[in-house]
Amino acid sequence: MLVNISYNEPKIKRAIEEEVGKPFGLRERWAMGGIGSGKLFITETSIDIHNLLVLDQNINQCNVELRPKGIIVHFRSLLETYGLVIPYYKLKIYKGKAEEYSLYKDHSKIKVAAKNKSTHAFFRKISDLKIKNAPPTIDNL
Repeated sequence: MLVNISYNEPKIKRAIEEEVGKPFGLRERWAMGGIGSGKLFITETSIDIHNLLVLDQNINQCNVELRPKGIIVHFRSLLETYGLVIPYYKLKIYKGKAEEYSLYKDHSKIKVAAKNKSTHAFFRKISDLKIKNAPPTIDNL
């Protein structure tokens, strides 16, 4: 779900919370060592996100927020803030070149550059949370 989150709209907030859960509390954030990534530079996107990013001449960048049941990828276009809401069960992460990660949800895609060790550690944290929140299957019962 790609939504404009610039404004405080209860309907959109409820939809996001149903999809990926409410934000972590302060204690949980502290225990997890933070829930947000640093600045990530976007290298490639799907057409729906690309159409938003080409509206201005700014450097395309985003950040990722962890939620209990998924992630939100935040980015800006013109003066608006957009969020790509991805629940863990729909999230696909691929590590391309040594310096790049790809995040997929259905037909939406964002590739980001990973220039430092903290970015690699953050994506490892996302992968661990995705595995932790995976539904039980016959194999892991």
